[in-house]
Amino acid sequence: MNDQQSPPSKVIQIVASALAVGIAIWLGVWFTGNHSPHASHESHMPAYWYIGIIPFIGILGAIAILPLLKSTEAWWECNSNRFFVAMVCSAATIAYMVITSGQEAIGPMLDHAIMQDYIPFIVLLFALYVISGGIHLGGDLIATPKTNTAFLAIGALMASFVGTTGASMLLIRPLLKTNSQRKHVVHTVIMFIFLVSNIGGTLLPIGDPPLFLGYLRGVPFLWTLELWPMWATTCAILLVVYFIWDSMQWAKETERSHKKDIRERVPLHIQGWSNFLFIGGIVAAAAFIDPNKPFIGTDWHPFPFMRELVMLFFVFLSLQTTKKAIRAANNFSYHAIAEVAALFSGIFIAMQVPLAILKASGETITATMNQPWQFFWATGSLSSFLDNAPTYVVFFKLSQSLPEGELMQVNDGAVPILLLIAISLGSVFMGSMTYIGNAPNFMVKAIAEQEGIKMPSFFGYMFKYSIPILVPIFILITILFLL
Repeated sequence: MNDQQSPPSKVIQIVASALAVGIAIWLGVWFTGNHSPHASHESHMPAYWYIGIIPFIGILGAIAILPLLKSTEAWWECNSNRFFVAMVCSAATIAYMVITSGQEAIGPMLDHAIMQDYIPFIVLLFALYVISGGIHLGGDLIATPKTNTAFLAIGALMASFVGTTGASMLLIRPLLKTNSQRKHVVHTVIMFIFLVSNIGGTLLPIGDPPLFLGYLRGVPFLWTLELWPMWATTCAILLVVYFIWDSMQWAKETERSHKKDIRERVPLHIQGWSNFLFIGGIVAAAAFIDPNKPFIGTDWHPFPFMRELVMLFFVFLSLQTTKKAIRAANNFSYHAIAEVAALFSGIFIAMQVPLAILKASGETITATMNQPWQFFWATGSLSSFLDNAPTYVVFFKLSQSLPEGELMQVNDGAVPILLLIAISLGSVFMGSMTYIGNAPNFMVKAIAEQEGIKMPSFFGYMFKYSIPILVPIFILITILFLL
C-alpha cells in the first residue's frame, strides 16, 4: 500500500487539511472557552487571546500541508527547514505574548515551555532513542500474519516497562526487516504506532509521558496497573483486527515474494546486550530522580536537571561501549529524533496560548463537563493535537475542582479516581490519533520512510486509518468502562 495520490485527490486533501486544522483547533478552543450560565466571567481569557492560537494552527498546518505540495515537499524534508518553521511560529507566539501580556510574561512562559517541559521531554526521548539504537535485534523471520501479530503483541506489553519510545525504537527496525520482502507494509506500521507507540504504554508511569507527569504529581507508581482491563480490551481488539487485515494483505502478495521471504529467513539474534542495562538506568532515573522530591530514604533533593544529566551519562556509556557495526546494522541515524526535536521545539512554545485558554476556562469547562466519558473524549481529542503530556496536566488540574466520588490524595489536593482513569486513558490512547499526539509516532514514521515505505500524510493517517479504526474501539471502551 503505497498511499500514492493523483493530482486531483492531492489538491482535495490539501484543502481538507488546511480547513480541518483550522476548524478543529478553533472549535476545540472556542468550545472550552464558550460561556456557560453557571460559569463566572473571570474564568475567561479576553476575546483577543483567541488570535494567539494562530501560530499553533500555523505549525500544525505546516506539518499537514507542506509535505503534500510539490513545491515544498523536498524543502520540508530538511530538518533545518522544519526548525525554521518551528521558530517562526514560536517567535510569533512570543511577540503576541509581549503585546498582550507584557515582557514580564515571557520569562515564566519560556521557563514552563522549554525548561520544565521541552528539555526533560526531549532528553528522555533522545536517551531512549540512542540507547535502543545500540540494540540490534537481527534476523529475518517469515512475515506471516502470525509473526507480525506476535511482534505487535510483544511490543504492546513491552511498552509499559521500557516506555513507548524504547519499545518503538527497539522493535520497528526488525519488524520492517521481517516485512522487507512484502509490498503491503503501511498497515503494519500504522498498527505498530497504535499499539506499541501509544496504547501499549498504559500500565506504568514510565510507559508514556502523561502518566509519568501524573506520577510526579503524586499518583502512586503502581496505580496505573489498575488500567489493565481497558488496556487488555483495546489491545486484544486491535490485534484481532490486525491479524484479519494482515491475512487479507498477505493473500495479495505474489508467490515470488512469498518464496523470497522463505528463502531469506534468518533466525532472530540480539547484539548490544549492555544497552538493556542502560535502558534500565534511564527508567530508574525517570522514576526516582525528581528535584521536587527528596531522594529515596534521604532528605536530599536532587539538583535541577540532575535526572537529565544522568540520562545523558547513560547515552555516553552506550555510545562508548556499543560497536559501531551494531548501529550500522540498524541503519541508525539521528534524523528521526532531530525531526521530533525540531518540530516539538515550536509546538511546545506555540501551544502555550491554547493551553492558557483551557486553564483560564476551567470553571466554564467543569460546569458542563463532569462525567468520566466527557473527560476521556475531551482529554483524548486535544491530546491528538496538543501533545498528550501537557494536555494530561491541564485536565488533571481541572478534575481537582470536582471533588466528587472516590478521591485520590495527590501532592496538591485530591483528584476523583474515575476522572483520573478517564484522563489517563484519553491522553495515552488518543495520542495515537495523529502523528503529533505522541513523539514516538513521528520517529516511527521517519524510520519507516527511511526504509522506503511511503507513509500517509498527516491527514491521510487520520482519515484513512486512525479515525475509522480507533474511534469505534474508543466508543466501545466508553460504553464498557466509562459510563
